[in-house]
Amino acid sequence: MNPTTHNTLQVKKINVELVKNTLKAVGTGTKASIANMTRLSVATCGTILNELVQSGEVLERELEESSGGRPARQYMFNADYAYVLCLLVKTEGGLHSIVYALVNLLGEKMEEGTRSLDFIDVETIDQLIEEFTVKYHNIKAIGIGIPGVAHQGIIGICDVAPLAGEPLGPRLEEKYNIDVIIENDMNLTVYGFYNLQNFEEDKTFAIVTFPKNHYPGAGFIVNGRMVTGNTNFAGEISYFPFGITREEQLERLHNKDDFIALAAKLLSSIITIINPVSVAITGDLTHPSMSEELIKGCLQYIPEEHMPSLLIKNNTQDEYLTGIIAITLESLTFRLQLVERR
Repeated sequence: MNPTTHNTLQVKKINVELVKNTLKAVGTGTKASIANMTRLSVATCGTILNELVQSGEVLERELEESSGGRPARQYMFNADYAYVLCLLVKTEGGLHSIVYALVNLLGEKMEEGTRSLDFIDVETIDQLIEEFTVKYHNIKAIGIGIPGVAHQGIIGICDVAPLAGEPLGPRLEEKYNIDVIIENDMNLTVYGFYNLQNFEEDKTFAIVTFPKNHYPGAGFIVNGRMVTGNTNFAGEISYFPFGITREEQLERLHNKDDFIALAAKLLSSIITIINPVSVAITGDLTHPSMSEELIKGCLQYIPEEHMPSLLIKNNTQDEYLTGIIAITLESLTFRLQLVERR
């Protein structure tokens, strides 16, 4: 494909997303009103809308009330054209569960719930997905959050031992012919936290978790973009070289007298590297009453003017779910990222 053709196709995809996003935002619109809002020509909008009506992504509505001229046809984005299935694989205190949410293209939940399980393995996840794909034939993407690392759909380190080393993504994609996104729980939670803040400009943000009986982890947003690293290993902060073994680190974190000192070192390390505006802290080993002690501990290493605000929140399921829904929906859209050189 020559560069001109390639660029033309990219522009077409961008324009299609522009029209769809405009309809999502306003509810209904005519060719003329959409052209006005997108700054595209009426002819271009007409062509795109006709194609979207044919595919079913946009619905034709009644004619607009006439103001003297020929009434115009109204169009509406079809939020139920496709669904995405989001699964949160969780293990906490020896209890295993999968939180699920089926959402439409506007992010509206069509079905949601939690399955408590004796154990979780590839077959458990496969069976749940099969249940939904039989019931709903328009699922176009699946998002799975795990307490571990996944690279190109292959799970590496994972708190759910039966999933470690499993090529879960490729297996599910081959079976269902559906795009599958597998992402670390902390990356998804920080993305959800960030989206819910509604920052007016790009910020740098972090989340750190201290779960019971598991190693700590973190997720990062830097200048508005999620940072996962070359092999999605970013955030595995339990591997930070503190001069003690990871086993000893875990033991100290479960000791109340040692927790603050070690947690403050981990937080300070993150602060010196990404300089976040805020850090959310979660996990069973934390409590809002620790905030003042953690700040004091960090200030042993960090100049006060660079100290971010700390937010301790134990239940972050809403943020986690927000993150997986956002990323899974984004996987269905065409996104051309333009990076400004500085």
